[in-house]
Amino acid sequence: MIDLTDVSFAYPDGAFRLFIPALQVEAGEKVAIVGPSGTGKTTLLNLIAGITVPESGRISLDGEIMSDLKDVDRRALRAGRIGFVFQDFALLDYLTARENILYPYRITSAGTLDAAARDRAATLAASCGLADKLDRRPGALSQGEQQRVALCRALVMQPKIILADEATGNLDPDNKSAILDLLFERTVAQDASLLAVTHDHDLLSRFDRVIDFAAFRLKRLAS
Repeated sequence: MIDLTDVSFAYPDGAFRLFIPALQVEAGEKVAIVGPSGTGKTTLLNLIAGITVPESGRISLDGEIMSDLKDVDRRALRAGRIGFVFQDFALLDYLTARENILYPYRITSAGTLDAAARDRAATLAASCGLADKLDRRPGALSQGEQQRVALCRALVMQPKIILADEATGNLDPDNKSAILDLLFERTVAQDASLLAVTHDHDLLSRFDRVIDFAAFRLKRLAS
């Protein structure tokens, strides 16, 4: 489902270079990414999602070579097949929680905003303890509630690839467990691939596989 081969990326200032010789995640597999801050874990997710473009190498998602697509086609693939839980949530302040969850339907024709989609959004929200918060805007929600809204938005279109950047980072232990349950349940039900960046080592035993990002060949170039 996710296949990276000889992927190289550097930021414009040249101070940081990332090289991933190989990384594969199968359909239905739940994989955690760990490693020190600043080693490129978020950059990896952005590369897979097509938000960032590699200098060289191949990124294939569900049979599509993402790294060969034009920007407009990468956006379409991302909106239709990838659910991304951003570390900073990336919620729109002027929309309610319900509208934020359903926002993917506004930006792609890959799904139809019908009664089934609205029911799915409501069910996801209820499973995250947000049933009574759906008409509130992000400013009226706690950080943990905002994070759960972001998770529901990532799952509402039933993506084949789920990318999660510290999806449980702002949650208490009970909510962490419930959110991980939901992520795993959706991964299995949709035969999706889950790639999750986390610093919470207490959760790692629940994943099928853990990749230590320090094991990749990473180079920091002199500034």
